[in-house]
Amino acid sequence: MSAAAEQKYVLVTGGTRGIGRAVAQRFVSAGFGLLTCARSGADLDRLRADLTAEFPAADIRTFVADLSQAAQTAAFGAWVTAAGVVPDVVVHNTGAFVPGRIQDEPEGALRQLLETNVASAYDLTRAVLPAMLARGRGHLFTICSTASIMAYPAGGSYCISKFALLGFTKVLREELKTSGLRVTAILPGATLTDSWAGSDLPPERLMPPEDVAEAIWMAWTASPRTVVEEVLLRPQLGDLP
Repeated sequence: MSAAAEQKYVLVTGGTRGIGRAVAQRFVSAGFGLLTCARSGADLDRLRADLTAEFPAADIRTFVADLSQAAQTAAFGAWVTAAGVVPDVVVHNTGAFVPGRIQDEPEGALRQLLETNVASAYDLTRAVLPAMLARGRGHLFTICSTASIMAYPAGGSYCISKFALLGFTKVLREELKTSGLRVTAILPGATLTDSWAGSDLPPERLMPPEDVAEAIWMAWTASPRTVVEEVLLRPQLGDLP
């Protein structure tokens, strides 16, 4: 296969639902191979079946892992490395949400959310970065949140973790400026995902995850001379109260 026709790959954590699934669908539809993980093997099987039915030639690779657990994040990173695939695009999408105030949220919420929302991105980046640096190109995205830039009273440790994820992204951007690798933080407001399951909000009050995926795609398609450092998206009617 010629360099021009080289197969490109997108790595998406938490690729079976919500924003992660929309990102996987968007990039696979453009000819990318997919590397993804999720906690549920059944969900991964459904994702593979759905994408293969729509895109029969697509290279879809899945791995069962709970990225709130450091050992499983390490196992996923080792699996990616062992596959001999250097991702062109990495989307750190895995995340968890626990509502509550610092004073009364569940015991251990901060550690749980830091492990899931921040440490998993840090550890997986360290696993895939050497090969990406050796190749000299690639794009890393973090799915942050409007909670990364504006705290709210019931956000507690979730806001803390999302502020930390944006900080991680900014550090990574500075470190990789001269490497040929680009780094982008995506900061979506309320998006129609499982986080809002059971709410009585009308769907039109929430952003579709496909719009977030399209924003990621557009950032990726910029020339190598340009990096979109941050993308802030909110519902047309504004943030939810």
